[in-house]
Amino acid sequence: MAGLITIDDPDDPRLYDYTGLTDVELRRRREPAEGLFIAEGEKVIRRAGEAGYSMRSMLLSAKWVDTMRDVIDAAPAPVYVVDPALAEQVTGYHVHRGALASMRRKPLPTAAGLLTAARRVVVMESVNDHTNIGAIFRSAAALGMDAVLLSPDCADPLYRRSVKVSMGAVFSVPYARLDVWPAGLREVREAGFRLLALTPDERAEPLDAVAPHRMDRAALMLGAEGSGLSRRALEASDTWVRIPMSHGVDSLNVGAAAAVAFYAVTAGRPPA
Repeated sequence: MAGLITIDDPDDPRLYDYTGLTDVELRRRREPAEGLFIAEGEKVIRRAGEAGYSMRSMLLSAKWVDTMRDVIDAAPAPVYVVDPALAEQVTGYHVHRGALASMRRKPLPTAAGLLTAARRVVVMESVNDHTNIGAIFRSAAALGMDAVLLSPDCADPLYRRSVKVSMGAVFSVPYARLDVWPAGLREVREAGFRLLALTPDERAEPLDAVAPHRMDRAALMLGAEGSGLSRRALEASDTWVRIPMSHGVDSLNVGAAAAVAFYAVTAGRPPA
């Protein structure tokens, strides 16, 4: 058990990274500014490490020590062992997965750098729900999208909820932010991509009619839940596309729509 540090004081400053995890506004400000994010659960912690993120510290309940022993031995970071009740007091919720890790962020690549090697990219506008961000990243990873580009006001893919919903897929798909919106879309087009704006508008062409899987480079644009893509984004696109609906259903949740559209965009491509 060498290297394990038992803590019984919820105000211990060594637990600072884990304080107030349910305070969304606080964590949105703190985590990027301090260069950290929180990985929750054994699988996510392992995937973060495999993706090259280094560990600042880990917070465990005693029953998880044996399960995480190899991770503990491999990470040159302090491991704090606490009672579950103390963990709840510090974080603000019941940590039922029993393991948290504070990880160091890596510098984001540039959009230009990602576009050089990519053939299929996701472009998100104003998707600020962390659950939707996580679901979209998970589908992007599973269905072979090469990269994700985010408008400046999109939510943080490394926020704890996003990482958890994606099951660590946010570590598998490289992403970057477009500094200006929607003018940044010009850079995507100039890299050879056709900008496909996903919308339920009846004037949009059915995805299968557009045959995006045959395009050399395709960028699928997704908007926020409910409001969808803005008028400016739609006007900046090359083609409006839609998923045909039945039984009077007019649209899908953005996470579900993304998965359907990703399959249409990547169909026939060899798996990575």
